[in-house]
Amino acid sequence: MSQLLDNLVSLLALEKIEENLFRGRSEDLGFRQLFGGQVLGQALSAASQTVDPARKVHSVHGYFLRPGDASMPIVYQVEMPRDGGSFTTRTVSAIQKGRAIFTLMASFHGEERGVSHQSPMPEVPGPEGLKSELEICLENQHLLPDAVRDSVLCPKPIEIRRINGYNPFKPKASEPQQYIWFRADGQLPDDDHLHRYLFAYASDFNLLSTAALPHGISTWSPHMQVASLDHAVWFHRPLRMDDWLLYAMDSPSADGARGFSRGLVYNRAGELVASVAQESLMRDRRG
Repeated sequence: MSQLLDNLVSLLALEKIEENLFRGRSEDLGFRQLFGGQVLGQALSAASQTVDPARKVHSVHGYFLRPGDASMPIVYQVEMPRDGGSFTTRTVSAIQKGRAIFTLMASFHGEERGVSHQSPMPEVPGPEGLKSELEICLENQHLLPDAVRDSVLCPKPIEIRRINGYNPFKPKASEPQQYIWFRADGQLPDDDHLHRYLFAYASDFNLLSTAALPHGISTWSPHMQVASLDHAVWFHRPLRMDDWLLYAMDSPSADGARGFSRGLVYNRAGELVASVAQESLMRDRRG
């Protein structure tokens, strides 16, 4: 495991400070507020630590209530509304300065046989030979604001490679669709819970930019106010974050300063491992 990935795993591991009460560090990724994927991943980590390990999370629904402060830790309070014969439900509140900034509900289920089908994996090029997101940022570093340059240009624990070549620094109007390969930068242990809350962390990248594509705008534009409003993940099959996953995203609607995006996630074998949906704030301050 690389040092960067080890740091991310540590970030999501959390400190248990009381029964059903956890504390997590914050990390500044150079965004205008705390990265939503961090809060999502940490909240799912907190919920997972209160559940029978034989049951794995299969669905997550979260709402971002207030901007988070990347300079402060976050307290996660877990409530246990249900421990049923087949399903377990947890709700989590992420708290800073005495107020909830995020709330999550997660459902867990043990292994069970049943019918199976899936949508086929899109026929797209593999990750080999594609530029990484870091390489694209380095090529356009002269367009980065000084305040975020160091945060953006450093190596990341999640490697991202775009298939369609979208450049957030030189946006052009295009179809609201993106195909992205991503994986953790290093080998991870065989822990299903770890892979799933790492996936939750990474699933927040690029959904918002998908909704911006048809309008030729960038989430980096100083006149745009952008933020995740809610986020949902459904886990269909086991996944590994240390092997390439294909994120097939589209945005069927944007209106009223809100954009809606969704994604299907496949492994290299073509198995549909997860689905994601998100609504985001896309406010043009000039208007």
